[in-house]
Amino acid sequence: MKDKTKKRKWNWAQILAIFVLVTLVVSMVYATVNLITAPSGNAPEGQQTKGDYSLMLMQCVLGVVVLFLPSIISKKMKFVIPNAMYIVFIVFLYCAIYLGEVRSFYYLIPNWDTILHTFSGAMLGGLGFSIVSLLNNDERVTLSMSPVFVALFACSFAVFLGVFWEFYEFAADSFGMNMQKTMLEDGTMLQGHAAVADTMGDLFVDFLGAFVISIVGYFSIRKNKKWMKNFEFKKVDEEAK
Repeated sequence: MKDKTKKRKWNWAQILAIFVLVTLVVSMVYATVNLITAPSGNAPEGQQTKGDYSLMLMQCVLGVVVLFLPSIISKKMKFVIPNAMYIVFIVFLYCAIYLGEVRSFYYLIPNWDTILHTFSGAMLGGLGFSIVSLLNNDERVTLSMSPVFVALFACSFAVFLGVFWEFYEFAADSFGMNMQKTMLEDGTMLQGHAAVADTMGDLFVDFLGAFVISIVGYFSIRKNKKWMKNFEFKKVDEEAK
């Protein structure tokens, strides 16, 4: 007989995902209600406007969509995302969208945006390594990639997505939002060097985070270490063994 007293393991990735999903949905309702009642023009210092709540709502909707993307992609491509990587991804979403936009950490906590961009650069660098690792372990791929190429790809992949994100922020700001932080909380527009400082700073720390992970990944492969193992994708049939 099988031991029925065996304890059931908690799937922390799923628990965190549900928590973040509920948080984002509640925030969407909050942003929608306030979007109706908030002033559309300049508001007293500390009071949020329709533009602020529009940005909050858009980011929460995007967060809900992105939250389900890993699951959808992994099912389509038939690979398993490690819990460690998924947990890091969920924590990042929570910090960037709920804490950053809904709780205004971007304004309340100095360098919050810089910290998140550095973190995202490292996270995306790890994602780049996982993609290459999956290809290297695929029997249909006959080319074995060198550690230098893998590190270069991981870094380039992360920086490319960082640039793509800045395009998204620029497009959103064209509709009266302030994702690139080109204006102060009171609506004062920044000029010259100050206006591009946020974007250039974001790109720099994106690269820095990706570069550090690329170096770690390079030595992990070169020295045959398993430092990146918990962040590597696995094939479905591999996982079932």
